[in-house]
Amino acid sequence: MFSLASLARRVAVSAKRHTRHLSSSLGYFPGTDMPLVPEMVFRDPRDNDPIPCFRILNEHGDVVDGATDPQLSQSLCTQIYSQMIRLNTMDNIFYDAQRQGRISFYMTSYGEEAISFGSASALRLSDMVFAQYREPGVLMWRGFTLQNFADQCFSNKDGHGKGRQMPVHYGSKNLNHQTISSPLATQLPQAAGAAYAFKLAKEDRIAVCYFGEGAASEGDFHAALNFAATKDCPILFFVRNNGFAISTPTAEQFRGDGIASRGSGYGIPIMRVDGNDFLAVHEATRRAREFILKENRPVLIEAMSYRQGHHSTSDDSTQYRPVAEIKHWKETCDPIERTKRYLLKRGWLTEEQDRHMQDNERTNVLAALQQAETKEQPPLETMFEDVYDVKPPHLLEQEREMLEHVAKYPDYYAEGH
Repeated sequence: MFSLASLARRVAVSAKRHTRHLSSSLGYFPGTDMPLVPEMVFRDPRDNDPIPCFRILNEHGDVVDGATDPQLSQSLCTQIYSQMIRLNTMDNIFYDAQRQGRISFYMTSYGEEAISFGSASALRLSDMVFAQYREPGVLMWRGFTLQNFADQCFSNKDGHGKGRQMPVHYGSKNLNHQTISSPLATQLPQAAGAAYAFKLAKEDRIAVCYFGEGAASEGDFHAALNFAATKDCPILFFVRNNGFAISTPTAEQFRGDGIASRGSGYGIPIMRVDGNDFLAVHEATRRAREFILKENRPVLIEAMSYRQGHHSTSDDSTQYRPVAEIKHWKETCDPIERTKRYLLKRGWLTEEQDRHMQDNERTNVLAALQQAETKEQPPLETMFEDVYDVKPPHLLEQEREMLEHVAKYPDYYAEGH
């Protein structure tokens, strides 16, 4: 509790802070400083220049004029490329497996591989990741294996979710990657809260929150950014603007200059980056992380990209965008091809090595898929596990009712029914 004396001091300090900027030429109102002017000013955001987009590599894999190659090591660049190939191969095979009825649901990352691996390679494993469903590459970079992905997608006994989650809702406590949730944008305020906890504990790490431009239309976006800004939380908000929120194009989602411009309204430093350029994404993330820890403030990065694939296996994107548009982006702005060209020109990759890499990844993905398919499903009792250390009475009662129900109607729960 505060004493009257301490309360009086707090009031005096607050009053001083609210009056110190007053002068004949500068007016002060709570929350902001601003000049007082005799002319009426009507500002149209269309009069402002768009926020520039940071780029290092062009579509041909060349460093653009005026840019500085960050000189990442050969081993790091080739590792990023090989994991792009791994994710792309996994997407191809798992997507086909869903079409064959072998897994129930899947979502690809076509066209957005540089976002995942460019950013993940600039983070530390201690940084806590709150991702959406389009960033499996971040988890892959941290060590989540092909077998881990396959087990989760087949909902078998070794899968992270043990059949209690959607197939693509990955997560790993050991890898500091929070499990993905279905409701859109719920990870934003969670990430802001985690970052605030890191700050209070004086931990040398940040929270990283990935989300799409569609999620930025949810109320949780406002809550998270406002909280992070006012509490000076060490968090990187990483928005992936791929042009579509399922079937809704950006032109129908919002007006204004993308998502980055909104960060300024919250007092958050912003940056826009070419999301198909792995070098630019890596450097933007690295610099943002350094700034966050040094200044103890949040940062928002908007990575511009294009979703080449369907939203999910439940979607047919040709119903709301022309096939020619998808083909154009694939042929001219594909991040994997841009990375490959950069490596070829540096002499760090040959066409033969590339073919061997792709063949090897295909073999590995197929092996993981086949092994996951043969594993047993988790027993029904596991539905109630991993919630409490010791099951409370209400969960025990639910478990008893469920087992009695299944025993009463066994034909409805037979394998393959």
